Amino acid sequence: MFKKHRSKAVPPPIPDNNGTEHSNPNGVPKPTPAYHTNSLQFYCQLAHGSPTAFVSGFSNVRELYKKIGEAFDIPASDVLFCTLNTFKPDMRKLLGGQIGLEDFIFAHRKGRPKEVELEKSEESLGLTITDNGAGCSFIKRIKEGSVIHNIPHIKVGDHIEKLNGENMVGKRHFEVAKALKDIPLGDTFTIRLVEPMTSGFGQIAPKSSGKGPKKSGYGSGKETLRFKAGGKAEIQEQDDAMDAGIDKINSILESFMGINDSELATQIWELSEGKKNSMDFAEAVDDSDLAAFGFSDDLIIELWGCITDARQGRIK
Repeated sequence: MFKKHRSKAVPPPIPDNNGTEHSNPNGVPKPTPAYHTNSLQFYCQLAHGSPTAFVSGFSNVRELYKKIGEAFDIPASDVLFCTLNTFKPDMRKLLGGQIGLEDFIFAHRKGRPKEVELEKSEESLGLTITDNGAGCSFIKRIKEGSVIHNIPHIKVGDHIEKLNGENMVGKRHFEVAKALKDIPLGDTFTIRLVEPMTSGFGQIAPKSSGKGPKKSGYGSGKETLRFKAGGKAEIQEQDDAMDAGIDKINSILESFMGINDSELATQIWELSEGKKNSMDFAEAVDDSDLAAFGFSDDLIIELWGCITDARQGRIK
């Protein structure tokens, strides 16, 4: 329905660092520079145990991992994923497309590798895959009762390093999901996983005492640092409708594609801004770098429906 009307995809424009103008509550315009993030500092610890460090001066997840590597003298490639305000590998607290200005970052390092041989006895393995934005895909969710659910050695948080000996490092989550989907039904295959390091502290928590302001939880702060499409970051006021829409977009991506990606969901939301109907939205998607995903018409309709629901406050 949409594809015959869609224009040919072209590379997205390269964003500048001059920022944009908007009005504050008093009506006085003020700049919001894209790289104002240099002045921000975030508490950070290694999730398996470490002193507290500060990280700053990053505008995307890859740069954040580099700063974490520098802070703790480890290779940036060792960082598997980050959680906010908890050292546990809690997938509900994954660092995605935004960080609250008072959030505490915990970096989870790659730990022990393991290999599992299994038979693909059903078309769907029951995995939801996400990636860290820096070349590592990992398991975000395992569907109860699925093929994988009955294998105790495969756990949420495991990095998918190889499939049948083929290296998955550097591939995006949708490529890894497709590789799993393309394994013929009934075939036996080998998956090499790397689990996150086990936490070495159970009682240590982010700094918060009765003497100072309590650090707010993820999504509860007044302002957040959002990673934007094109590799920049901006400080924005919390937008409940946007957050609800992004969460719903993520659930749709999981249902249609078996992937979960807050940054991708945020980019889809951004592409919908200013669009009044699904045709305009479809053309915006195809004129962006998201054209590489080859979204079906059904998926476009689902996405547009949830976007309009979020805009009108029908998603809580």
